[in-house]
Amino acid sequence: MNYNDQYAYYRRAVEETLRCAVPADVPNPLGDAMRYSLLAGGKRLRPVLLLAAYAILQRDLTPALPFAAAVEMVHTYSLIHDDLPAMDNDDLRRGRPTCHKAYGEGMAVLAGDGLLSLAFETMAQSRHPRAFAALGELAARCGTRGMVAGQCVDLTAEETGGNAELLRYIHLHKTADLLTAPLAMGLTLAGAGEDLLAQAREYGKNLGIAFQIIDDILDVTGDEATLGKHTGKDAQEHKCTWVSLYGLDQARKDAKTYTERAADSIKNDENAAIFLKTLAQRALVRVQ
Repeated sequence: MNYNDQYAYYRRAVEETLRCAVPADVPNPLGDAMRYSLLAGGKRLRPVLLLAAYAILQRDLTPALPFAAAVEMVHTYSLIHDDLPAMDNDDLRRGRPTCHKAYGEGMAVLAGDGLLSLAFETMAQSRHPRAFAALGELAARCGTRGMVAGQCVDLTAEETGGNAELLRYIHLHKTADLLTAPLAMGLTLAGAGEDLLAQAREYGKNLGIAFQIIDDILDVTGDEATLGKHTGKDAQEHKCTWVSLYGLDQARKDAKTYTERAADSIKNDENAAIFLKTLAQRALVRVQ
């Protein structure tokens, strides 16, 4: 398969799993709010990364699908909470009203909480022999020393002003940790050795920094209709971004540098590994 077909293959597998991910006995409007955000589409990048990493060593994706769904649940929970008035205060996500605009702030908080809890329940119920190790990777990188820590520093930097050290911390944890986690999870589930895991973690770190730089650029240059969300908010809210610290031209150069570092991190020549290298290289398409 070529790159586009392979991405579509992984994405279809994820979508089929997500359609039945929220149990029917979750009371409404909570269940509806969870499905509203979880099934809103998007690139499904994080579960695709997990399946691609798993496929380097294993052909049957079925055992990895609960974990791919769980990663997307965690990502969706983070977006629901990130959009709240107390955080980024966004009313548009993927071209339609954010969860709190559609269901109210209280229900949006509960929908995010519900998806986070359901993610770990889903992984625990998988009965995969390496479930605990994979679950631990996600727990560490989405919590108080990972994504949540990055969000914390991002919020406080609005009040105290940013610098290069804070900015790198934000990018590493707010974004890169939730790209590194699925890669490490997929390889852990597949039984990978430490060398390949180290390559994946380096890839995830560099890809995550590149992605956040690109998001910073698109907040300045992007089209709202294409992105499905409002632009220009970073400057309005005095956020510490790559563009605010280094300028637009340098941000574009640095995005290219980090995508190249990500691609170079993967030494394996299996088809799924080549897919990951191509994915990193294509990240720049959004700003070129």
